[in-house]
Amino acid sequence: MSISKINTYCLLVVGILFTSSCSNDDDNYQKAETSVLEDKITSLYGSLEALQLPAETNLSKIPSDPKNPLTVEKVALGKFLFHETGLALNPKKEIGANTYSCASCHHAAAGFQSGNLQGIGEGGFGYGSKGETRHMSIDYLEEDLDVQPIKSPSILNTAYQKVMLWNGQFGGTGENAGTESNWTVDTPKERNNLGFEGIEIQAIAGLGVHRLLIDTDFLNNNGYKSLFDVAFPNVPEENRYSTINAGLAIAAYERTVLANQAPFQEFLKGNEVALSPKEINGANLFFGKAECFKCHSGPGLNKTGFYALGMNDLDPNSSHIIIDETTKKGRGGFTGKEEDNYKFKIPSLYNLKDATNFGHGGSFTSIKDVIEYKNKAVAENNNIPQNQLASDFVPLNLTEEEINDLTAFVENALYDTNLSRYTPESLPSGNCFPNADSESKTDMNCN
Repeated sequence: MSISKINTYCLLVVGILFTSSCSNDDDNYQKAETSVLEDKITSLYGSLEALQLPAETNLSKIPSDPKNPLTVEKVALGKFLFHETGLALNPKKEIGANTYSCASCHHAAAGFQSGNLQGIGEGGFGYGSKGETRHMSIDYLEEDLDVQPIKSPSILNTAYQKVMLWNGQFGGTGENAGTESNWTVDTPKERNNLGFEGIEIQAIAGLGVHRLLIDTDFLNNNGYKSLFDVAFPNVPEENRYSTINAGLAIAAYERTVLANQAPFQEFLKGNEVALSPKEINGANLFFGKAECFKCHSGPGLNKTGFYALGMNDLDPNSSHIIIDETTKKGRGGFTGKEEDNYKFKIPSLYNLKDATNFGHGGSFTSIKDVIEYKNKAVAENNNIPQNQLASDFVPLNLTEEEINDLTAFVENALYDTNLSRYTPESLPSGNCFPNADSESKTDMNCN
């Protein structure tokens, strides 16, 4: 063999060995970091399975209210009722009839949030592609709107919380034990006396709050009567077609709305390549140095709890209504306890990429903004006393690279791309949804 051929051969062998070595180093690093993550989760929760979300069809594994057992028939009915604009039968203005639904403020395209800063039921106009252009109709005054006085929370993964709303006022069990004196008569909170958990109470009370009506003529004329019959066969017929049962069906459906196809969920089920290297690094920070797991825990990463993080309320200059002091006080606005003031419930971190605003007041416009805020731990709301802030609201000392990796984990690894599976192809009534005003119909190409 000539000297030139020998040199060429040696260079080729060295090149292959060098390339293989680099590749193995990368693979070994990825395997090591993956193993670290598995060990962290196991040490915190006992197993990877502890953070797994069940399949939406595996009803026996989904947390349920003992007084409202989940059935396939009940979930199917609730799925329709949740999206049914034909229930909009109690509007303040006749022009609003049949134009809104529960899904107006909680739809799949926006991760089951509203898609804009404030969700609007009656009086809202338009939809855009995911609710981002919904605005006040020119036929309404602000005082006539059914508008959320706070950022609309998602229904995603709420099966893992006992009480509902940012202040937790709905729910007759769990954290609301001992708050009975605040279940004010002749207000929606009085519904807590029914004794159901938060999802059920919110669904029942929400039908009235948001001007929806369970009308027997509508049910009879649009195919719903038979759906109630199979969903509630043991309820006497004279009591079957009620607001309470409609709410229980809606709640059953909401409990099945789970982000169980997100990459992190695939990782927990054994797919070790479901996450990118940056996402693995971010997950290790989430369950390690950044200590996000202290609040965002359990399968939904949304354990029930209330914390003051000093975030701003909705900006009156950019919202439809001025927020009252009760709403600003969060949990304290419900319990009346000073120590609960400015504390808000922990939201789920799944599918945040679908949202455009973050925090109970929508004061942040990106996931990274929120992480940077928590990293610095400097309250943006100067009206909140320092002694009211959560003890864990302290600087995290994350580097820019660590912030980027943590953002990648929250933004992408916790993102289920197929939430449309929770949306009906059509309604028994044939109505457009989630909204049915003329502008929304045009936006959605629905006739």
